[in-house]
Amino acid sequence: MTSRPVDLTKLINERIREVPDYPKPGVVFKDISPLLADHTAFAAVVDAIVAYYGRGTIDKVVGIEARGFILAAPVAYHFGAGFVPVRKKGKLPAATYAESYDLEYGSETIEVHQDALVPGEQVLIVDDVLATGGTAAAAAELVRRSGAEVAGLSVLIELGFLKGRDRLSGLDVHALIEG
Repeated sequence: MTSRPVDLTKLINERIREVPDYPKPGVVFKDISPLLADHTAFAAVVDAIVAYYGRGTIDKVVGIEARGFILAAPVAYHFGAGFVPVRKKGKLPAATYAESYDLEYGSETIEVHQDALVPGEQVLIVDDVLATGGTAAAAAELVRRSGAEVAGLSVLIELGFLKGRDRLSGLDVHALIEG
């Protein structure tokens, strides 16, 4: 029995639930829970990210809190790489590097442990959604501050109308779908 090729874009789009006016009026939230609950879809997403960069090319995978953790950990496993969480300020117990960025309604700070990345390591940043690019740019700055190299940013969904990619010049940005 031969397997049929998977239409990844269709598979992903069919398993992302759009929730209007969440978390606030005017926002359409992209809920990836149905995708995560579907083994075939979840595995296809992880495999697509790993295939794009190629096994053996990544030393560490940074996952951005919180949904980025869910995607980044299995990606790291398949690369044979370490997983490094980037968390909101105050959530990591040891010495950290911190980077702040602006949101449309304020600002946020994310952190990474100072000893999590080694100078010269190739680091892939993984998150679920690329929106305005602020979080991704801050994560990239944390990787650079540690002395490691940003190999790229891989996201499940890019909200192209928000032009987040424009804030990430010089980064290899890989999005599985645009939403």
